[in-house]
Amino acid sequence: MNTVITDVFLPAALAVVMLGLGISLTLDDFRRVRKHPKAVAVALTLQLLVLPALCFGLVVLWDLPPLHAVGMMLLAASPGGTVANIFCHLFRGDVALSITLTAVNSVIAVVTVPLVVNFSLDHFHPVLDDGAVSLQFGKLLQVFAIVLVPVAAGMLLRNARPVLAERLDRPVRTVSTAVLALVVLGAAWSERANLGSYFAEIGVVALLFCLGSLAIGFVVPRALGVVKGQAIASSFEIGAHNATLAMTLAITTLGSTALAVPAAVYALIMIPATAAFGRLLTSRSAPAPAVAADPS
Repeated sequence: MNTVITDVFLPAALAVVMLGLGISLTLDDFRRVRKHPKAVAVALTLQLLVLPALCFGLVVLWDLPPLHAVGMMLLAASPGGTVANIFCHLFRGDVALSITLTAVNSVIAVVTVPLVVNFSLDHFHPVLDDGAVSLQFGKLLQVFAIVLVPVAAGMLLRNARPVLAERLDRPVRTVSTAVLALVVLGAAWSERANLGSYFAEIGVVALLFCLGSLAIGFVVPRALGVVKGQAIASSFEIGAHNATLAMTLAITTLGSTALAVPAAVYALIMIPATAAFGRLLTSRSAPAPAVAADPS
C-alpha cells in the first residue's frame, strides 16, 4: 500500500474517529461503570475472553492462512467504536452504556491487544516475503497515542466548551463514519485483484464471527438478567469492532496489508449484518397488532 496512505492517512483517519469518540465522552461515562456494574462486567468479560476464543475456534476450524488468522485475531481484540454507538442509537439500545463500554474498552485495549496479537503471532507463525512478522512495541505505543490523545482532547473540549462540543458531535460522527468507509474502501481497492479470493477465503469466517459476536453479546447478558436496552448496547459494542484501529495496527505496526484484509472484509460485512440483526431485535420487541373483539 502507498506509504502516504499508511504513514499519513491511516493514522490521521484513526485520530479523527477517536476525536469523534472523545467529543461524545465525559467523566460520567467512566463513572457509570459503578451504576451498571453487572452489565459492564458481563460485556467486558465477553469482549476480552469469549470473543478471542470464538475467533480462534473459527480460524482454526476454517484453517485460515497464518496472516489472515492473525488478522482475524487482531480484529477480535479490537474494541467497539463509534459505529457501535450509532447502531445502538438506531435500534433503541442504552446509548449511555454503549458509550461507556466503548470508552472503557478503548483504554483496556492498550493492554489486551498486544497480548492477543503476541499469542496469535506465536501460535500461527505468519511470514511475509521479507521475513517473520514482529510486533514493534515502539510503534504500538505510537498508534495507541493516536487513539488516546484524540479521545482525551475531545473530552477536554467537551468539558471546557460543552456547547461547542455538542454542536460538533453529530458532524464529527458523520465524518468519522465517512472516514471509516474511506479506509475500508481504500484497503479494498489496493487489494482489488485479490478481493474475490479474500471474500471466498475469509467471508464466511468474518460473517460467522460478526453474527456470533452480536448474538453472544445480546443473549448472554439477557440470560444473566441484564435489561434489554443494556443487552442491545452490549451486543453492538461486542459485534461492531473498530476496524479502522485493526487495519491501522496491521499496516503501520505489523507492516502487512494482508493482515489488514480480514478487518476490511469484516467491515464490509459488518454493516449490513449488524443492521439486519438490529432489525431482528426491534421487530421482536414491536407490539403485537390489536385483535378485534369477537362480536359474539
